[in-house]
Amino acid sequence: MVPDPRQLDRRHGHFGHERQRHGHHHALAEPGAQWQRHPDTPTPTGTATASALASASPSVGYRRAQDPVGYSVDVPEGWVRSQQQGKLAPVVYYDAPSGGRQLQIFEVTESTPYESLTLAETDSGFGFRKLPGFQVVERDRGDTWAELFYRYDSTQKGLKGPRQVIDHRFRAADGTLYAIRSSAPASADPEQVREPLATAVRSFCPTDAQCG
Repeated sequence: MVPDPRQLDRRHGHFGHERQRHGHHHALAEPGAQWQRHPDTPTPTGTATASALASASPSVGYRRAQDPVGYSVDVPEGWVRSQQQGKLAPVVYYDAPSGGRQLQIFEVTESTPYESLTLAETDSGFGFRKLPGFQVVERDRGDTWAELFYRYDSTQKGLKGPRQVIDHRFRAADGTLYAIRSSAPASADPEQVREPLATAVRSFCPTDAQCG
């Protein structure tokens, strides 16, 4: 089943590319879809994407979760874990106890993070661009990662209203591609979205991989 693109947050994340090949018949970018940094937006996660930079201990205010899906990751203290089975792989959520912030983690299987994220945005069936009020804030990418920061108008019960999302896709230390998404109400300070994302990506380590 293809996920409804209008339902993006808890229980209805962007599952469209988790553990699912789409083939090379999809275009990787539409005309004018330039990957570039917008000048008046926060510094992207960038080099924090290397799983090999996993720190020896969590930052203050964070805890190291040994996730049963198969990796360790630093998440804010007090955030509650839940899990939903996507079409072919589990999707893990870490939710703040209040304020509507969330981390979402899942594996993807496109060839590169850039391909995965571009397909997630532009797919004709469920791409981000179909979301109400969709607006790109920032794009950036490197050799092993790609990131899209955008806003949209959520219609989901309990989370209605403008939301901001940073979708970060990267190659982990074992070569597997993952997505970590951080979201919050649009009224939140963008740093409240970026900080837990950067910490999660920096600390992310698949089970049995050599990180650090």
